[in-house]
Amino acid sequence: MALRIVVVGDELVAGVGDPKALGWVGRVVARTIAPEPPMVLPLAMPAETSTQLAARWETEVLPRLDPASDNRLVVALGRHDNAAGLSLARSRLNLAKILDAASQRQIPSFVVGPPPGPPEANMHLAALSAAFLDVTDRRAIPYVETFAPLVAHDQWLADLASSDGVLPGQAGYGLIAWLVLHTGWHSWLGLPSDAD
Repeated sequence: MALRIVVVGDELVAGVGDPKALGWVGRVVARTIAPEPPMVLPLAMPAETSTQLAARWETEVLPRLDPASDNRLVVALGRHDNAAGLSLARSRLNLAKILDAASQRQIPSFVVGPPPGPPEANMHLAALSAAFLDVTDRRAIPYVETFAPLVAHDQWLADLASSDGVLPGQAGYGLIAWLVLHTGWHSWLGLPSDAD
């Protein structure tokens, strides 16, 4: 059965800032070994909060699903909840609503957490990522923790410093892709992994 993967999230889903224009999504798809290449549909909304994502995802995702395909949903959570002043409880609820609705529709979900950003935001992002992890753990849904592995990673920090300090570049997106590929991506899709 053909794979159809819809990816929802903020500008990081679109690879904004990547001079190769691949972002992490393009890099992950390039390393996804499947009998036929999956159809991957990124639906990015710049500066989106989890509240906005919860409000739009069904309207945009459902028309893109195919009854004859193995439909999957990737929820790529960004860093904008903090800037918008959303409480951790509200962020958790927003993610829970998305995952529960997808489960009711029998759409398997995979969640990618928010990566670190500017140092002044990182304390709050650590708590946000932990909150999202708890929501996915309770539902036995795969969660890619990007914050903790990258917050002190030299290559990530250098990549942010060489850009606007907020968006990663080629190296940063490569690091996110590596984390996704090595945190259950292939097994979630029921595919063999190319591992290294």
